[in-house]
Amino acid sequence: MAERAYDYVIIGGGSAGSAIANRLSAAPGTSVLVLEAGRSDYIIDPLVHMPAALPFSIGNPLYDWRYKTDPEPYMKGRRIVHARGKVLGGSSSINGMIFQRGNPMDYERWAADDGMETWDFRHCLPYFKRMETRLDDDGRPAPDAWRGGDGPLVLERGPAENPLFDAFFKACEEAGYPLTDDVNGYRQEGFGRFDRNIRNGRRYSAARAYLHPIMRRSNLKVETLAFVTGIRFQGKRAVGVDYRHGGVRRSVRAGEVILCGGAIATPQLMQLSGVGDADLLRPLGIPVVHDLKGVGANLQDHLEVYIQYASKQPVSIAPGLAWHRRPQIAFDWLFRHKGLGATNHFEGGGFCRSNDEVTWPNLMFHFLPIAIRYDGSSPTEGHGYQVHVGPMYADTRGHIKIKSTDPRMHPSMVFNYLSTPTDRKEWVEAIRTARDILNQPAFAPYNDGELSPGPSVETDEEILDWVREDAETALHPSCTAKMGTTEGSVTDPLTMKVHGVEGLRVVDASVFPYVTNGNIYAPVMMVAEKAADLILGNTPLPAATVPYYKHGAGMPLWAADAVGDHHQEASS
Repeated sequence: MAERAYDYVIIGGGSAGSAIANRLSAAPGTSVLVLEAGRSDYIIDPLVHMPAALPFSIGNPLYDWRYKTDPEPYMKGRRIVHARGKVLGGSSSINGMIFQRGNPMDYERWAADDGMETWDFRHCLPYFKRMETRLDDDGRPAPDAWRGGDGPLVLERGPAENPLFDAFFKACEEAGYPLTDDVNGYRQEGFGRFDRNIRNGRRYSAARAYLHPIMRRSNLKVETLAFVTGIRFQGKRAVGVDYRHGGVRRSVRAGEVILCGGAIATPQLMQLSGVGDADLLRPLGIPVVHDLKGVGANLQDHLEVYIQYASKQPVSIAPGLAWHRRPQIAFDWLFRHKGLGATNHFEGGGFCRSNDEVTWPNLMFHFLPIAIRYDGSSPTEGHGYQVHVGPMYADTRGHIKIKSTDPRMHPSMVFNYLSTPTDRKEWVEAIRTARDILNQPAFAPYNDGELSPGPSVETDEEILDWVREDAETALHPSCTAKMGTTEGSVTDPLTMKVHGVEGLRVVDASVFPYVTNGNIYAPVMMVAEKAADLILGNTPLPAATVPYYKHGAGMPLWAADAVGDHHQEASS
C-alpha cells in the first residue's frame, strides 16, 4: 500500500494545532493532516464542555497526560504535577478558560532579542484581534482599537456578580491599586473582570472555534488517538511522520512537519527524532540529525499558591457545589446554559507591581468566591474565598530531557522553581501583597480569618517554606524551543523553521523566548495566527499604532515607541 502524502502534517491537535490547521487548509491546493494523540472532544462530553467541570478532567488519564516533574531541588524534593490536555483541543479543552494576552511590554521584551523585531506589540496586536470576537455584557460583538470583533474565538466577560467580587475590587482600590476596564485592552495593570473563552455557557476551546467548523474541508484530515512516535528525516530534511493508531503502526510522507505538541511534547519528540543536544542523544543510541543544544532548555512556567480566608457571611458559592446539588447544576447547564455549571468561576482578578523597581506588573491574581483547591479539597466546611497569586517573571530556568528511546515514557522535567534570589524575593512580596488586599476594610463584613497559609506563617523564611510545601504550577510551561537567532535559539522567528534542518517548524508555547504575564492560551493562539501567515508566505497584517499604559511613562506609550525597552533585570 502506497504511503499517504500531505503538504503539511501537524503533530498535535491542541490550541496551536487547531488554529494552524484552519488557516493552512484554507489555502487553495494544500493538503493538511492533523495527528492528535488524545481522544475526540465529543459534543456530548460534559467533562470537556461544562466550564465548571474542569476539576474532573484535570488529573483524569482519559483527558490529561498527567506529567510530573523530577524532584524539584528548591521545593523540598516535591514532584509537581503538570496537567496537559490529552484530547482534541489540547489544554484548551481542560484549562481554566481564562483569556489573557499578557502585557504589551512582554512583546517589547521579545522584540529586544536579536532577530525578534517583528514580534513586538504593534506587530502582534493585529493577530490578537484577528482571532477573537469579544462580546459585551449584552452578548454583542464589541471591537475597538485593541479588541477584535469577527474572529473565530468568541470571548465573554465574567459577570463577577457575587458580593465577594465587589469586596475584592473595592479592597484593591483601598490598598492603592487601580481598577481597569479591560486587562486585554489599553491598560493591563489593575483589577477587573476577566475574559473567558466561554460561549452560551459552554467551553469554547480551540477545537470548537477553529477545527469543528471546517471538518468537512476535503483537503483536511484529523485523526485522533494517533500517537506520534517519531519524525523521519532524509539527511537534514524532515520527510515524514511515524505514529500508532488503533495499535497499528503507520507512516505518512510530509512536505513539511509542523510541531504543535506544546512545551513538553515538542522538545521530547525532537529529541527522540535526533534533533537536540548531541550529548543527551548519543548515550541513548539516537542518531544525531542535528546538534541543537537549545531543544528542551530555557523551560519557564508560573507557580501559584492559594491564599484562603473564611467568610463570616454565607455568601460563597460553596453550598451550590455540594454533591446533592450537582444534578440541578447539570440540568441548568444542559437545558438552560446557565447556573454554576456554566462558569469557570475565575471571573475577576488583576495585575500589579510588587515593588517600585519593576515598571510593569509582575504579579497576577485570580479571585474565587469559594475556598477550594483544584482537586476539590477545602480547608473549611463553611464559607470562604481565596486568591490565586504568583510572580509572572521568575528568572528561574529548567529543562526537558528524554530518558529513553520509548516515546511513551515521559521525559525528565525540572523547572528549578524558587532557585534564584529574585524569585524568592518576589514570592515574599506576592504573599504580603495578597494579604494586604484581603485585609482591607472592604472585607470587614466577611473576613473571618486566614485559613491558608494561616497566621503562623509570617516571616520571610516561613512564607518561603510554605510556598515550597504548598505551591502548584499555574500550568503555563513554555519556552523550550525558543525563537531567536542567537546561541540557544531553536526556532527562526521569521519562518518558524527549526534551525539547522529543513521541513520542520514549531508553532506552540515552546517558541516563546520568555513566558508572558498571565495565562498563556491567548499568546499561544496569537503565535499560531501569525505563524500561519509566515508559513504560507502571506503579507503580514499591518502593524498597529495604538496607545497602551506603562507605569511611570508620564503619558500613554504608542506601540511603536517602546522597541528595545524590556522588563528590567530585577524581575526578568
